[in-house]
Amino acid sequence: MTSAPGTDMHNSDLAEKVVVITGGSRGIGLAAAKSLGALGATVVLVGRNLDNLNAAISALLDQGVDADSICVDVSDGAKVLEKVSQHSLASQADILINSAGVMSEKMAKTLRTTSEEWHRVMGTNLDGTFNMISAIGPQMAQRKSGRIINVSACLGRFSGPGLAGGLAPYRISKTAVNALTKNLAAELGNGTRGVLVDAMCPNHTRTDMGGPDAPRSPEEAADTIVWLATREHNLETQTGLLWEDRQIVPW
Repeated sequence: MTSAPGTDMHNSDLAEKVVVITGGSRGIGLAAAKSLGALGATVVLVGRNLDNLNAAISALLDQGVDADSICVDVSDGAKVLEKVSQHSLASQADILINSAGVMSEKMAKTLRTTSEEWHRVMGTNLDGTFNMISAIGPQMAQRKSGRIINVSACLGRFSGPGLAGGLAPYRISKTAVNALTKNLAAELGNGTRGVLVDAMCPNHTRTDMGGPDAPRSPEEAADTIVWLATREHNLETQTGLLWEDRQIVPW
């Protein structure tokens, strides 16, 4: 299930690749699962709602996608490690997509945010990302092959629309995800040791979080995720970055 640097995964058979996707039962995560499954990958959806997971798996199977699931709250590090280690496919994943995320309350400015609200958002958006990386990343580093893609947000940037006040837990959690991405990529040699680590901004999307009037479809939002998961990996490949519409954007 490994892919040596220089292999263009997008143009090769993904039938022996395993993709783990958190938040994969709905929205952007499910759209990514459908696209990567259509390329032949086996997808393992991670979520905390069993009914949603079962519905998503049924839909994927109907489309001919090889799919399985893990029901766990990603904010619970011990449970994540237990469930992933017990799952023969997830524990050896080639691609990890951290798409699980929650929005903070609309009035959640820093001085108005409760401790409970802060930890609720951080628990999923930041801790959940770290927990999944901790459970799956070491085997990628050991065999020198893998892709880690963290779904971030432009509201978490230090530039552009980011960190302009309001939605404090959400914005800051995504800023921290960006920092985690960049730091981990550096620790893994920025791609020279076989593992690519990147963050991406999906933009305002028609999901439960984004609402029905958002301009982007989940499929449009997932395009950069699928591209990052399947792009060629060679000595010229850039990683440890934030991407939007397949382009690098400033942190």
